[in-house]
Amino acid sequence: MAVKIRLRRVGKKKQPTYRVVVADSRSPRDGRVIETIGRYGPREDPPAVEIDPDKALGWLRQGAQPTERAQKLLVASGVWERFESERGQPLRTKLTRRGVEIGADAAAAGRAERAKAEQAKKADQAKRAEAAEKAEKAEKAEKAEKAEASERAAGAPSDEADEA
Repeated sequence: MAVKIRLRRVGKKKQPTYRVVVADSRSPRDGRVIETIGRYGPREDPPAVEIDPDKALGWLRQGAQPTERAQKLLVASGVWERFESERGQPLRTKLTRRGVEIGADAAAAGRAERAKAEQAKKADQAKRAEAAEKAEKAEKAEKAEKAEASERAAGAPSDEADEA
């Protein structure tokens, strides 16, 4: 029997959460499972990944093959690195055949990418705040100019009336 570590969709419509499960590869996505080893909440910020490392390692040692997404979650939780260090060599999976970096290098690259995105977001917010401030100053100056012009217009005829 081919055993897979994969995701089982649960949750409401348009609000998915997933259970990380061990199941026979022939069973349907949300069908019969052998064991639940964790959960994944992609809609949370940051996405929640909770995997029981002992259960996951036990199934990986017995030959369970993770799907691509499940392998990424195992990498994120640190289980995959422990498994590869036990084996002494990297495993050949769909992700590695495609050239996707996994492990500590990928985690560091992901953190660097998120930090870069956060910096870009902060810079964008600062630019928007500066632009809003300039627009506000320009609006105040325009209002003051209009007020001065109306005072001059109202004040000029009254000065002539005083002279007469």
